[in-house]
Amino acid sequence: MNPMFDRPVPARTLHPQRCARASRARAAGRRIVSALAVALPLALSLPVAHAERADRDKPLNIEADNMTYDDLKQLTVFTGHVVATKGTILIRADRVEVKQDPQGYQHATGTSNGSTLSYFRQKRDGMDEYIEGNAVRIDYDGKQDLTTLTTRAVVRRLHGLSKLVDEVRGSVITYDGQKDFYTAQSGKDVAGPGNPSGRVRAMLTPSTGGGVLPQPAGDVMLTPSTTLQGTSQP
Repeated sequence: MNPMFDRPVPARTLHPQRCARASRARAAGRRIVSALAVALPLALSLPVAHAERADRDKPLNIEADNMTYDDLKQLTVFTGHVVATKGTILIRADRVEVKQDPQGYQHATGTSNGSTLSYFRQKRDGMDEYIEGNAVRIDYDGKQDLTTLTTRAVVRRLHGLSKLVDEVRGSVITYDGQKDFYTAQSGKDVAGPGNPSGRVRAMLTPSTGGGVLPQPAGDVMLTPSTTLQGTSQP
């Protein structure tokens, strides 16, 4: 017999800590694979849409009762039933200030006198949907395609021009038209009997592929959660 093959082979002894680390690594790998299996189909199914891309290159047209122009400051002020359009963008307000930066981008600020809110609307690119909103003040940044609605703000996503899909209410709401991204902040200006702390409120419709879209509820009394940490127009 060959002594090389007759020699007993010693059993490998694995350190208990190494065994535990290997087991945890295998379990973590299984969790990652499971998460990707769920997340990837969801990510692939989400529609990618942005505000109308051609809006930034369109001329700004404004109608108003009065206008003043300051060449030194590159500032134009319109007052009285102001209607401003730029491609699919529409702004209505009591007063609109328009500035132009050194790169030629236009920045508009619409404000209301308090009795009526300023109004904003813009079409989403490649689909029959619009983003519209109301607030005391509306700022539009033509360079970043960013709209900021301040004080008693509400933003709605519409299918066509009438069917409500989503609605967000808050003190300050920003809408990034290029990234199709919302942010909303709470504030005392949106506090009311059913929302004493002025929290952000939203109505979001699931993408079910059909059916009648629900309408936002009225002034519903909300009870703060006792387990979660962390707005409605009056």
